[in-house]
Amino acid sequence: MGNTPRHTFFFPEEEYHPTLLEPLAEMAREGIADVEVHLHHDGEGRQNFVDRITNFCQVLNGEHGLLRERHGKLAFGFIHGNWALDNSRPDGRWCGLNDEILLLRNLGCYADFTMPSGDSPTQSRLVNTIYYCKDDPNRPKSYDEGVPVTPGGEVKGDLLIIPGPLGMRWKDRWIPRLETGELCHGNVATPYRVSRWVDLAPRIGADTFIKLYTHGAQERNSSALLRGELESAFNLLVEEANRRGCSIYFASAWQMYLAIDAVRQLRDSVAAAYVDQIEAAVAVGSHTL
Repeated sequence: MGNTPRHTFFFPEEEYHPTLLEPLAEMAREGIADVEVHLHHDGEGRQNFVDRITNFCQVLNGEHGLLRERHGKLAFGFIHGNWALDNSRPDGRWCGLNDEILLLRNLGCYADFTMPSGDSPTQSRLVNTIYYCKDDPNRPKSYDEGVPVTPGGEVKGDLLIIPGPLGMRWKDRWIPRLETGELCHGNVATPYRVSRWVDLAPRIGADTFIKLYTHGAQERNSSALLRGELESAFNLLVEEANRRGCSIYFASAWQMYLAIDAVRQLRDSVAAAYVDQIEAAVAVGSHTL
């Protein structure tokens, strides 16, 4: 280890205001944060979705110097509002687009970070695996299954899915509960939780990728995290890595993607993630409901 933690803010397009976004952009310039795309929508149609994502990416890049180009277009990581990616709710609410995976790919999305959603019907059947999903535009929830990323493997699908840990948590509570990698005011990091994250997190070859998240804009969460709970989580991750005798590298969502793709191509994942002078492998993201 030798790099500092870096927090990725998945900022909701519908809540954009320059005075809210610019401090995050300044943090990105300082090398301690990054900003990606978060969106809530509810059946407004395909063109509305395309226009909102396109315009927001242009604003993030043109007004705040965020995002980066990939294959000739602005690239972005994505978290879907209310976990309803690809029209996955049984009632069809909070999305309405069965071809959302294809739309995201064509708009420049390099990976989706929505999962896990826990006991929600939007939760994918494929868990604790980094994989490529292929869209079926005639049915919802195409990310329910896919092709795992493997060292030396091919890109087989339309969009990369990078989930966080999902499994049972047996300690710290009177009764078992789901572990989804969420950090919030009533669910902070503990040594046991950190150990579960490592055990459950997706692996590609010898590398483990831990994606955590928080609804950090909610006051009760932000007050808890900023009083030291987030720092405590990072410290516990370092302690767990030392206990297991392995290296740990903190990353933005973008750098986690670079590291994953490097492993797939049998390249050095840490070197690949030095594109922004930050090493890779543990990412913490923030989005709002």
